[in-house]
Formats: sequence, structure tokens, C-alpha cells
Amino acid sequence: MQIYDTYGRPITNLRVSVTDKCNLNCLYCHKEGAMEDADGYKDKLKDSMTPNEIAKVVEIASRYGIRKVKITGGEPLLRGDILDIVGKIKSITGIDEVSMVTNGVLLTKEITFKLKEFAGLDRVNISLPSIREKSYKFISGTSKPGETLRKVIRGIKYAVDVGLNPVKINMVLLKGVNDSEVDEAINFARENNAILQLIELQSINVDDDFYRDYHYDMRGIEEELKSKSVKIVLRDIHHRKQYFLDDGSIVEVVKPMHNTDFCMNCKRLRVTFSGEFKPCLMRTDNHVHFLSALREGNMKRVEKLFLKAIRERKPFFQCPAGCIH
Repeated sequence: MQIYDTYGRPITNLRVSVTDKCNLNCLYCHKEGAMEDADGYKDKLKDSMTPNEIAKVVEIASRYGIRKVKITGGEPLLRGDILDIVGKIKSITGIDEVSMVTNGVLLTKEITFKLKEFAGLDRVNISLPSIREKSYKFISGTSKPGETLRKVIRGIKYAVDVGLNPVKINMVLLKGVNDSEVDEAINFARENNAILQLIELQSINVDDDFYRDYHYDMRGIEEELKSKSVKIVLRDIHHRKQYFLDDGSIVEVVKPMHNTDFCMNCKRLRVTFSGEFKPCLMRTDNHVHFLSALREGNMKRVEKLFLKAIRERKPFFQCPAGCIH
């Protein structure tokens, strides 16, 4: 059964954060919104959900038309049981695709092979804001940018080689930091048989100083991509555009900020590592806590909370009265 929210949007994707821990300290990390919970619920959690607990939540979601699950963090590869998590989700009836977002630092040849061949991971997004050491160090907070970059680049190659395709390289653009590196990033992605995903800087609080200082207007880049494209595909989720360039590159543009079209085509529900359903990344006032019910074994209650979270979904940037989609 396919479930819809009160705005008529089908919910087909679940984004599951499995940890808040990370081995980098990226400037723009929003921690999937879990650490911004205003009621302090985060302080009550001593450990993250287990693989079995995660699987139980995904199984409920699968009954209502959830078909794709993306595993996130923090850094999901810091979980020693990540193969178990992926494998359990992949084995759930109705789940067609399991993917992961990682910073790639721990994406060794061995773990990449096991994720694909043993656990059943379908594809991967790898965060790489820059291939220049100076920019990468500034953004990621690593004290060893050269060594860390080499590990990430190797991880990208391993992912492509083992068949975790399409491999997408996530590049969040920051004004005055890496906005001059787009052509370089496009070439790097093409040379490594990956798709470059250019991501607009997001802000949980759209009035914060960081957003004002570093937000980069991507309209100029999109015009240039359009001029070089032989084909443009409008993706179903978020109505993101994929540009197929005349040199064989593929570039996807993710523009969530102040974008009513993006919000009206959002088909995603988030699950935080701390046991909450999160209807919208941009909001912190409507988390639906389910961990207690889950650990009490009250799955009917968890299901009701899942349905409540769907009802709570609301486009953050809404179409003005009278406009037409």
C-alpha cells in the first residue's frame, strides 16, 4: 500500500541515520537534524538503535510503500555492525534499493567488497567537497588533508570497481571556498566514472550567519551546465535536474533552499539515530519519538507513530497562494 501525506505526496524513501559519530568535522554538517532537537531528547540516549531495531522500523515503513532506504550518519562506516544493518534492511520484502552516504575515509577495498557482495548495498554517495588539500582541510576539519583525500579518492575507485553504481560524489558549494572548483570536480567525476552532485548549502536556521557568509547562488552554474548539455533529465524525487554534458559528464544539481518545487516533490521521511521520525530536515519542532515504544516491543505503537509522522509532513517552502505547479 502506497501512503501519501496530507499534501498528496507519496512517501517512497526512508533516510536512516545510524550514528551521530563522525571522523570528520565538516563545516556544514547538519547531523540529519537529530542534534538540533529543541526538547533535549538527544541527551537521554545512551546508545544508537541496533540492527534488529532499525530493521523493525524499516519493515513497518515497507508496508506503506517505502521502497528505497538510504543509510546515513554521522559516518555510518564507524558502526562495526554496518554490514549487519545493510544486510537486514536489504532482506526486507518490498525494499528495492539500499544506498549509503559516506565521507569515504573508511571505504577500504575490503569493506567496499563486503558491502556490495555480502550485505547487498546497491549504491553509494561519497562526500567530497574538494580535491584540493587546502579547501578540503578547511571544510572537513581534518588535520591530515593529504592522507585523508587519498583515502577518499581510493574509496571512490573501489566503489566504482565493485559495482556500487551509480557512484555519486557529493559536493556542497561554499561561496569563496570551493565555488571556483566546479569544472575541476566535473572532470574528476567523469574520469572516475562517477556522477557529480552539486548541493546547495542548507541551513536549519535560514537566518544564521554561516548561511549568509557561505551560501552560493547556483543559477550561473546551472546556466552554464544547460549550455553544455546534450540532455537534461528531471528526476522524480525533488524534481532535481541531471545534466548530461557533451563531454560525457553527468552533473546533478540539488537546490533545496527557498525551492517550492523541491519541497512539493519530496518523497522522503527521515529516521534519526536516536529513534525519532523526522518529517522534514528543515524543522526541529515536529520530531516523533518512537524509541521507547520500539524497545518495549510495542510495534503497533511504533506503526501509529510512523503514521503520525507522515501526517506531520509539510512543505517547508510552500507555493504562494494562487501559483500552479
